[in-house]
Amino acid sequence: MKIHKEGYLIILSSIIILSGINFISFSLINFPTITYLLLCISIIFFGLILNFFRVPLRKVKINNDHILAPSDGKLVVIENIYEAEYLNTECIQLSIFMSPLNVHKQWYPINGTIEYVKYHPGKYYVAWHPKSSTENERSTIVITGNKGEKVLFRQIAGAVARRICNYSSVNNKVSQSDEAGFIKFGSRIDVLIPKSASIKVNINDKIIGGKTILATI
Repeated sequence: MKIHKEGYLIILSSIIILSGINFISFSLINFPTITYLLLCISIIFFGLILNFFRVPLRKVKINNDHILAPSDGKLVVIENIYEAEYLNTECIQLSIFMSPLNVHKQWYPINGTIEYVKYHPGKYYVAWHPKSSTENERSTIVITGNKGEKVLFRQIAGAVARRICNYSSVNNKVSQSDEAGFIKFGSRIDVLIPKSASIKVNINDKIIGGKTILATI
């Protein structure tokens, strides 16, 4: 287990702010109950910050036949849609909701070459809102797999998340074990896969990034 680099500045800022609050509390407030309550709240808050930016040491089993989950969370959508941003074809959409307690690092779902990357500024609907896929702040990444399949996945900001970190670049060759990005606080991931793929998950399944097999090609 380690702390993600995207959390370094926030963690340092939290240490400075919380230390200052508690220094003032113990120096100026003469009510021990209040000072120790503030200390307890500070410890809990800091623990939540550390928990959010944790990155588990996770070994990914690379397999060209598998479409792996790009993130942790809960599967909330499986549906057929027409993808109009880039693929312009019928796809199966699988959506993973990530709560603030989930690991927020993303992995690539397939091995292959990045064909398309685009950032979209947008709104901040709650991550489970149907419009979040097309109207929220988001990044779209399309990968052409080693077997010729195309998989699109979107990092989608939620009502709390306001910072999408996308490490993808067009023409880069990527592996399922590579880090694709990070979303700060609650968010959602959409994965759009070929209709010919065989789905291996069900609605409300607990999903583990880099581990759970969403589908086979």
